[in-house]
Amino acid sequence: MSAAELLALRRFGDGEIVTLAKLVIETAFQPIVEAATGSVFGYESLMRGFDRLGFQSPLDLIDRAHEAGQLMALEHMVNSRAIAAFAALPDFRARTLFVNLDSRLVSEGSVLVDRLAGHLQRAGIPASSICFEISERFDNDTLPDFADLVRKLRLAGFKLAIDDFGVGHNGLKLLCDHPVDYLKIDRHFISGMEADARKRYLVRHTVNAAHVLGTRVIAEGVETEAEFIACRDAGCDLVQGWFISRPVTDFSALSPVYPQVDRAGGIRRNSRTLDSILIRREIEHVAVLRENESLEAVFEFFRRDPKRTFFPVLNANDEPRGIVHEYHVKELSYHPFGRDLLKNKLYQKGLSHFVTTAPIADLDTPAEQLLDVFTGMGGNECVILTERMRYAGILSASSLIKIINEKRLKTAEDQNPLTGLPGNRSIRDYLQDKALDGDQLRCLCYFDFDNFKPFNDHYGFHKGDTALSLFASLLRREFVGDDAFIGHVGGDDFFAGISGRPVADVRVILERLLADFSREVRLCYSPEDQLAGEIRGHDRAGQAARFPLMRCSAVVLVVPEGEIISDAGQISSRIATLKADAKASAAGLVLASTSGHGESPAGP
Repeated sequence: MSAAELLALRRFGDGEIVTLAKLVIETAFQPIVEAATGSVFGYESLMRGFDRLGFQSPLDLIDRAHEAGQLMALEHMVNSRAIAAFAALPDFRARTLFVNLDSRLVSEGSVLVDRLAGHLQRAGIPASSICFEISERFDNDTLPDFADLVRKLRLAGFKLAIDDFGVGHNGLKLLCDHPVDYLKIDRHFISGMEADARKRYLVRHTVNAAHVLGTRVIAEGVETEAEFIACRDAGCDLVQGWFISRPVTDFSALSPVYPQVDRAGGIRRNSRTLDSILIRREIEHVAVLRENESLEAVFEFFRRDPKRTFFPVLNANDEPRGIVHEYHVKELSYHPFGRDLLKNKLYQKGLSHFVTTAPIADLDTPAEQLLDVFTGMGGNECVILTERMRYAGILSASSLIKIINEKRLKTAEDQNPLTGLPGNRSIRDYLQDKALDGDQLRCLCYFDFDNFKPFNDHYGFHKGDTALSLFASLLRREFVGDDAFIGHVGGDDFFAGISGRPVADVRVILERLLADFSREVRLCYSPEDQLAGEIRGHDRAGQAARFPLMRCSAVVLVVPEGEIISDAGQISSRIATLKADAKASAAGLVLASTSGHGESPAGP
């Protein structure tokens, strides 16, 4: 189409925006998938074909429709087409359709919602399958009808998302003042997030705050595998962007699962953590209410289980909407005319009017983080747990305390009885956590005594235990602070990890540690052996041999900031290949990067 034809069309179309849009506008769906599995959770409805009318973006078309007084008609046309396309998908009953709601339509929002509700009813789609996205770019404070519209959407069973979170001026207020189901973090914070510690910090804390409020988080605009891994590790529940799929108008190209998500970064964990095992053991599978159930059904639930003070409430898609507490409805149940009031058609309140939000977390959330979620707002009855975004059960305060106490007991059992240091289970969990945490540079240190067995054979295990205890005390002295961890692998093998400190500083600590141990462990030998600088003994083949005095060698694997290791087993394998180099070096110390380059034996 020529420029002249476009101009003529635009002039003609100012009064006929919707008529022309019906001819060229197409509905496109972009998948929104679960960060943990790659399974499709839902789709965002987008417009395509606006360029055929001479517009640069959908927003340009929408703005022109608003100027022409046809915004409501355009929105209704676009959304009704999207709902029709959604209903034609084979798996639509298990999905959510995200549609944009222009803030300029708030005053007419009730009309728009009523119209869409009719389409949904004819298509057999529950209201909970539709999520309206409100952009924080608009100042909703200036819209007096906004709170009423949000309340109407919520009571009708629709879901609400804050779009473009973080780049406008109203997102936090929306999140604070209204029961929001989803928060979509803007692309600005996702772009290059894997290499930007400030962005990772902001995203992680946004996710934590949202979960405390019972809100799930969607990372939008995820374009690369590295960005996806960073979003997943920050705790984002859902992701959307070109890394998953571009918007498509050919719906046969949509897939129920996007395998690149499952493959990204490899497998995150080879086995369930201790936290996950304990949480699954304590989860309560209590009866649930559906938000469209009658209040009489609610009373019946409380009557059948009088000890239960609350019940979780789910929507038609098995997603938690919150809880209903008995004190929210007892005014009606205790009122002498309460039952009659419920039967009165003029009484408009249903279960949705009495639902309050509750914190939500995934089953695999660490126990301490669950405690933070639980106590974040105060006065919570429970944490609602989900698996693959669907309701799995609840955890009460007493169950959570039991989990944390049992975890501490298991950790104590894992401690080495001689040195009192954490053992292999704790070391494994630490490595799994640090392998996936790219926010800081990490130095992972493995220690192994040289000539310990001849010493132990010659002087006896009591002296050997003294040497082990000596090294453990030196580790405690040198590795101090929240950024440090020390553990006892077993025998004469030890481990230490430290995050956020420069490699040069860590090298200084290790050189001092190894030197102090070599000097102090000499005192465990007899004066004659100290003078000789060696002892007589037998090697592993039983042959007589001379052995130098004991020292400790160390391998340090440096994991740079921003680098994520999908399989913590790779760390152990890499360290194992460097042990011989450390034992052969003059100072007994080798530093190497995870890439295999930059190996640096520390000489005198």
